[in-house]
Amino acid sequence: MAKGNKFVSCDPDLCTGCTVCEYACSLEKDRVFNPIRSRIRAVRVYPSSNLAIACIMCEDAPCVIACPRDALQQSEKDGHIIVNEDKCNGCGWCVEACDFGAITVGTDRIAIVCDLCDGEPKCIEVCPVEALSLQSRETAARKSRITATVARMLAAEASEVDK
Repeated sequence: MAKGNKFVSCDPDLCTGCTVCEYACSLEKDRVFNPIRSRIRAVRVYPSSNLAIACIMCEDAPCVIACPRDALQQSEKDGHIIVNEDKCNGCGWCVEACDFGAITVGTDRIAIVCDLCDGEPKCIEVCPVEALSLQSRETAARKSRITATVARMLAAEASEVDK
């Protein structure tokens, strides 16, 4: 399967949990103002952080593998998940397979997952604090490595202070 080129990423230091992204997504994709129909989820991470979660276009996507009806396919072009509504029966196996909570099943019993709005995600456009961005897997990995290095350095420094 294709590796996703980009995905919607959220900076938890900026996200306020306002849910504007959810409403904009549902309006853009389904023409309803209903966050249940959104392909992005605003979540509060206790005690005071917020995060928006959308599909990260996994390589060899577990949701695609888990679907017993082959209703999900991964785009060879950019890695986004394509839902064949004629095949999907809303069983939820894809929801269970997604480690990121990025898939839901709508009231119409069809899987709902981010498709990047043809490369111009509405959620990014409307985020009032610019917490959302399109990010490449490589950039995300680099940032994770930098964050881990800084965390190790701070932990080492803190343990020296405690001595």
